[in-house]
Amino acid sequence: MRRRMFLVLLAVIATGAYAYLAIASNSDTITITYEVEAINELAIDVGSVELTINAATAGSEPTDDSDATTATYAITTNAATNGKKITAAIDTAMPSGVTLYVTLAPPTGATSSGETSISDTPANVVTAIEMVAEADLAITFRLSATVAAGVVASGEKTLTLTLVDSA
Repeated sequence: MRRRMFLVLLAVIATGAYAYLAIASNSDTITITYEVEAINELAIDVGSVELTINAATAGSEPTDDSDATTATYAITTNAATNGKKITAAIDTAMPSGVTLYVTLAPPTGATSSGETSISDTPANVVTAIEMVAEADLAITFRLSATVAAGVVASGEKTLTLTLVDSA
């Protein structure tokens, strides 16, 4: 009887060990779900630029003031070919006779619109932007005034650059 109990017990232990070995393994798998979402980032590196018109040559319109060294921007986008563009607009229109221009250096593969008059309506300043990550891209500003503008008190405009889908 003892021997029979021993054999039954041994059989139960062996069956359990075999079942454990059948389930256990020296490798296993896991499913990894991944995604890269749209990335569209744009940053201007300075908070302000000052432009002052204070001179003219006799018989000519006032001398424009420009700044090509103060501001730069950085851009990162994983947009498809020609998928993005940058628009520029100021918060309110410039005074009569005064014009603000901006030029953005394009990132690799993109196209600058060149010097662009900026108003409160968005204007394209860089187009054909593809997948790119670049920094230290120059922004050039130019302020122009006619004598008809008269004396214009110091004021401020907020320039907004926006990275948008190309249409």
